[in-house]
Amino acid sequence: MSVKQISVFLENKPGTLKKMTGFLAGHGIDIRAISVSETVGFGVARLIVDDALSAINTLNENDFIANLTPVLAIEVPDEAGGLDGLLAIFSELEVNIEYMYAFSSSRTMAHAYMIFRVADTKTAEAKLTGKGIKILSQEDIAKM
Repeated sequence: MSVKQISVFLENKPGTLKKMTGFLAGHGIDIRAISVSETVGFGVARLIVDDALSAINTLNENDFIANLTPVLAIEVPDEAGGLDGLLAIFSELEVNIEYMYAFSSSRTMAHAYMIFRVADTKTAEAKLTGKGIKILSQEDIAKM
């Protein structure tokens, strides 16, 4: 039930991010979540999109270096302490978080959503769903 995150390596110069989003927009691909970080000389854009397969093909066909990574998209109560409660469950289950970022949806105002990259996605998913945590599927992302 994990979702596919697209990681795109981008040259760290003006207009490169716009070029990437332009190709996606031109192919009707909707970005649901994005995180951009930088290192010396290049950046990494991490994307959750409505159609991961079309997006990765579009990017690779247009000379971007991009790959797919399984991540967990988790519904979090949009209230004070919502994330803290979820992180307590991660801690209790000894699931280590490599990185995370948030996104929202106009579909519901009662929840926020977090993307989590963990070392073993399938094991973490089984542990978390066992605790009643709602994990979104790629189909859920496409419907947002």
